[in-house]
Amino acid sequence: MKKYSQSHHQSLNELNITPLLDLAFVLLVIFIITTTPMVNDLDLNLPSATSRPKDAPRKPNYVTVDGAGKIYLNLKEVDLIALQQLLVQLRTDDPDLSVVVRGDSKIQYQNIVNVLDVLQQANVTKVGLATEPTGPAK
Repeated sequence: MKKYSQSHHQSLNELNITPLLDLAFVLLVIFIITTTPMVNDLDLNLPSATSRPKDAPRKPNYVTVDGAGKIYLNLKEVDLIALQQLLVQLRTDDPDLSVVVRGDSKIQYQNIVNVLDVLQQANVTKVGLATEPTGPAK
């Protein structure tokens, strides 16, 4: 029987990554050199604009229906007809009017539907319904 030397069957314990690192550094240098600068080197006189400050976002208006069925617009008690008139007036002042509807959980659903109908008639498109978060789900 012929004996084989240990050197032919020795496993490779370490991987030589030096050529791989050399390649990575060369590619990095190539990308740095060939990347175009973000600054344009043309000499331009750019036009100026008036710097008008941006309007602050307006806070939403609240329509609240309490447990007795009374309707409030921003803490002022109103009926459905007055609510529609006030919303139309607010809508002409602010075309981007937003309204949050808050209703007591014990009231009849029809009261909220009546308020939503008035909002639709006043052409208010940004409407939100306020809710209270419940406890963590189990």
